[in-house]
This record gives sequence, structure tokens and C-alpha cells, in this order.
Amino acid sequence: MATYFDPKSWSLAGAVDLGKRLLDPSWIDQWLGFTTSWADPVADLGSGTVTALMPDVLMTVLSEGILSRFGGREVSATLLGHDLTATLDTFKVRRRGAHFQSKTVLSDLVWDTHPFDTVTVIAHGVRLIPGVPTKVRVQQLDIEGSIGVGALIDWVDEQNLDWRVRLDDKGRIVATHRTRKMSAVVDAQVYDNLLTIDIRRASWYRIRLPRRVVQAPALLLDDLPNRAGISYAHRRGDVVKFRIELPETTGSFDLTQIRDAIIAGTTLIVF
Repeated sequence: MATYFDPKSWSLAGAVDLGKRLLDPSWIDQWLGFTTSWADPVADLGSGTVTALMPDVLMTVLSEGILSRFGGREVSATLLGHDLTATLDTFKVRRRGAHFQSKTVLSDLVWDTHPFDTVTVIAHGVRLIPGVPTKVRVQQLDIEGSIGVGALIDWVDEQNLDWRVRLDDKGRIVATHRTRKMSAVVDAQVYDNLLTIDIRRASWYRIRLPRRVVQAPALLLDDLPNRAGISYAHRRGDVVKFRIELPETTGSFDLTQIRDAIIAGTTLIVF
């Protein structure tokens, strides 16, 4: 049965010492030295046996190093071309068969200027592929979190749609057409990529319209970036709870940069 790694009790010889020596530059040099054996198809069995253990060692060292350096503190990162800052509350890694699974919990996240209250990311089927740079492949990402209604409305309004949206003084969502002098008080939710809009009240030139004549058809969100899927997004008071699923994702990172970032507390980069 899979359990979360406890690097301080892990039985692989030398792993604990390696974790404690995270700030020692030698572990990077050792890893880069082993990389040649991974890439060489004629590497002997002994060398191959040693290097086959390195993803476990590397994952242990990285998870312990990142959590010990940034746990409970603000962390900044560049992830696949997006800038983010957040407080790192949790970062756990466990082995699941031939791959890894990680769980990351962030609070006060700002993603490309968009603020989120909390975000939990579970990465399934994580695989490290040694090289220069080191590649990481994830079979699926499950992202759950919450965002303030006001922040979400501001983001929607920035998309230059036909309708302007805002919150009124009662916290209701008001949509106003840019050219047709129509406005409506609305609510919306998404389940399984299907967006439905509930029109509570509508008016044209300030003349109230019967609800039966202003109906919004459901919209299937089938062309989201990175083939994302929205399991749900619904309002609960002043926040919107959501769950997003992303299919296979590939990135890479420079081990030297990651090590330097952990030591200095600077930006982590995955590209």
C-alpha cells in the first residue's frame, strides 16, 4: 500500500544523509554525473542499477528541500510560462507503483495577477526523466480551490466579451450588454464543462422584461486551454469553489537552478 515518504526514516542507504546534505553542491554534480549512464544504452548493469534509484533519491531531496525552505512561507515560481506567488502550506510526495503522486496545498495564491484564496493540486503519475534539463511528466493534475467572487468577476470582465459584468452593492452579479442597453442580474455555475446561467431579473432601457422571454442557453465549454476539464465551479457566499482536471502535462527544470533557488529562497522555475 502506498504511503507518503518520510525522508528521515526512508531505508534506502544514503538517502537520509543525502537529504541532510541538500545544501551541499556535490549532490547536483553526482546527479549530473549519473545522467550520462541513463542516456547511454550500453551502460553496464551495475551502473544501471544505481541510476535506477536516483529518481527516488531526487524526489525525496527535492520535496524535503522545498518544504523545509518554503513551508509556511511565500514561494515564487515560474510554472510553464506562468508566474505565481503563494504561501506553501503542504508539499507531500509518495510512490504509487512505478510513478509518484504529489500533493501541494497553497494559500493566498496569485497566478498571473489573478488572486486565489486556496488551491490544492494533486499530481498523478509523476515521472522524472533524467537529462539536461531533467524532464517531469504528469499523467493528470487535479486542481481544487476557491477564488473570491469579486476577483473572478474582474477577470471575466477583462475578457472583452459582449457583456460587461460587475458586482452591485448587494453582492449580486450584474451583466450589461455593451451595445444593446440590456442588463440582467444573473448567477452561473459549471458542472462537467456545461455552463448554465440563471437570469434572476432582466431589463431593456430600464424596462423590466418577463423572465420567460430572456433565457440563456447552456454552453458546453469544450475548447478550454490545455484540454482542461471543469468538474464544477459554483458560488458559495463570497467565494467560488472549483475543481479542474488537466490531462498529461510535460515540463522540465534545471537542477542547478532549483538547488540555487532552494538555497537562496528565490524563484523556482519549471519550463
